[in-house]
Amino acid sequence: MSSHFDVIVIGAGASGLYCALTAGRRGRRVLVLDHANKAGKKILMSGGGRCNFTNYFVEPEHFIGANQHFCKSALSRYPSWEFIGLVEQHKIAYHEREHGQLFCDDSAQDILSMLLDECAATGVQVRLNTQVEQVWVPENGDRNANNDSARFQLLTSKKLSKKDKKDSADEIKPAQTTYSCESLVVATGGLSIPTMGASGLGYELAQQFGHHLNPIDASLVPFTFTDKTGELIRALAGISLPVIASNARISFRLSMLFTHRGLSGPAMLQLSNYWQTGEYISINLLPDIDITELLLAHKKSHPKQLIRTVLTDYTNNSLPKKLLTALQTTLWDDIKNTELANIKDERLAELGATINGWQLKPSGTEGYRTAEVTRGGVRTDEVSSKTMQSNYQEGLYFIGEVLDVTGWLGGYNFQWAWASGFVCGEVI
Repeated sequence: MSSHFDVIVIGAGASGLYCALTAGRRGRRVLVLDHANKAGKKILMSGGGRCNFTNYFVEPEHFIGANQHFCKSALSRYPSWEFIGLVEQHKIAYHEREHGQLFCDDSAQDILSMLLDECAATGVQVRLNTQVEQVWVPENGDRNANNDSARFQLLTSKKLSKKDKKDSADEIKPAQTTYSCESLVVATGGLSIPTMGASGLGYELAQQFGHHLNPIDASLVPFTFTDKTGELIRALAGISLPVIASNARISFRLSMLFTHRGLSGPAMLQLSNYWQTGEYISINLLPDIDITELLLAHKKSHPKQLIRTVLTDYTNNSLPKKLLTALQTTLWDDIKNTELANIKDERLAELGATINGWQLKPSGTEGYRTAEVTRGGVRTDEVSSKTMQSNYQEGLYFIGEVLDVTGWLGGYNFQWAWASGFVCGEVI
């Protein structure tokens, strides 16, 4: 059995569906293939089930990759206002949270339903539970036998359901189908959240056609810690506070959350985009107060006070009590009952510097299991920034997370999915 389409998109996620509906609007015959049993699984789980679908303020500096300029063309040709307009056209209620982030009022299902409805309206076919086994460029003879415009052929197999396997005593071979197409779009995403069906297929296809990958890693992901630091952090699980988190390259003023596994929250997730294994991170636990200055001033004006009194009464209780107690045990247990007058200025300055710049060395991250995105991917100097077409293989395109373009937390990765999908869908 063979079936020909103008366009085949591998991956029924955000970028794949948007590319498909864009091409479908142009009258192209489009097929979307995905090995999962449901389209858009990561859309459904994003934003706590509310889908942070874009951001009011999208700039190229909100993205990282080996080529900082690559994302500019697509983002300028498909700004967030375009997607917001589609959301409003479908009468999906949404709201803005801090830093311009936009979320559905009701459910992420609203965004997925909108994409699937748009695909259906333009005749796009979506086939799930379908594994892509092989992709190849047919020889001239094969091409003429099938279709002159068949640049690619794909061998797929239907994934067997648990019921199929259970009901059969014999081993059932999955049904195989061969498809052909003029344009092939790789929209397979990265390796993040394997329970949602993430796979390395996109990277394998890129390498098959001569592309190179920049190193891939879990990103927008919590940090983990071992030894005594890990014990301290675990004991504080559940505490959240605003901090400035930084490394040598960047800093973020956002909230941080202590967990049973390490440090999470927006500040840590954002910083993880810029972190390399073995590096220290710095956390300012009281961003609005110079603690050294505060302690030295109180040593002069209230010499009989204790450090914990100053850090409680003169910081508007900014440090949660449990955190303050833990810091005391870790940093100044030997002088916890010593009056400020009897503590050397150097020791107070050292303590202030630590609270305003707590130096920690993560042992690692929670990895792909909880990472929101995959950093790195298909090298963008081998792909057209205007069309997303491969520089090595005519008719082959890469969009979304599979490319070496990674956005900040806050709707930026979805906006990249919509924008890269759009500019590709306009030309395939």
